[in-house]
Amino acid sequence: MRAALYTRVSTEDQAREGYSLDAQMKRLEAYCQVRGWDIGGKYRDEGFSGRDTDRPEYRRMFSESESWDILLVLKMDRIHRNSVNFTLMMDELRKHGKEFNSMQEKFDTTTAMGRFVMDIMQRIAQLESEQIGERVKVGMMQKAQFGTGPMGSGHPYGYVYSRGILEVVEDEAYTVKAIYRLYNEGSSMEDIADSLNRARIPAKKGGAWNRQSICNILHNPIYLGYIEWDGIVREGGHMAIIDKEAYEAVNGPFNG
Repeated sequence: MRAALYTRVSTEDQAREGYSLDAQMKRLEAYCQVRGWDIGGKYRDEGFSGRDTDRPEYRRMFSESESWDILLVLKMDRIHRNSVNFTLMMDELRKHGKEFNSMQEKFDTTTAMGRFVMDIMQRIAQLESEQIGERVKVGMMQKAQFGTGPMGSGHPYGYVYSRGILEVVEDEAYTVKAIYRLYNEGSSMEDIADSLNRARIPAKKGGAWNRQSICNILHNPIYLGYIEWDGIVREGGHMAIIDKEAYEAVNGPFNG
């Protein structure tokens, strides 16, 4: 059995006795010696939170997964502090036929008990994910009914967030108006997307246009100055890009 030894300290952990990278690594090495395991690699992330999945040594470890069979950590919170991220990691390990061992919790997926505990943890992570989703949905519905301004952290093409308000981006607004005009003149969504791509006009985030991105713009009342979420429509408090006549020519009568 070849083990990948992973150690991590955050800035808070560095002052705590027994949590230095060297101290963790020595204990992992001793454990491998007792178990008769070879060391397939050593990985040390210093100054990174356990909630951060974008750690350089963590990424390198998985890129070198062919050199080890089991991931070994001193404690489970050395690898992840979030049960959802931990479960995603375990899915990745299982996909590639790898095992996991946490020394202090005696969590070892090579044993029946370890696999049983893993199943329980996955169910807990799923419950947490569903509860978060329910809270987000309730919050968004309340904001849709009683709040002002846009919902969510993103902004649609044609607008940008400024001090919590959607403000018009003039060159993108010109494109939005052109999309409505071309569609109302008889062009298909595919033809409009092709025309914009040939003209080298980038879609949101610099991507290419396609039928779906055109469709999203044509059917979104945000360009009329309204916000819609889960069947609730209200005034958004931002400037409209198109007029009601152009919107209704595409979508039919609008009762905002």
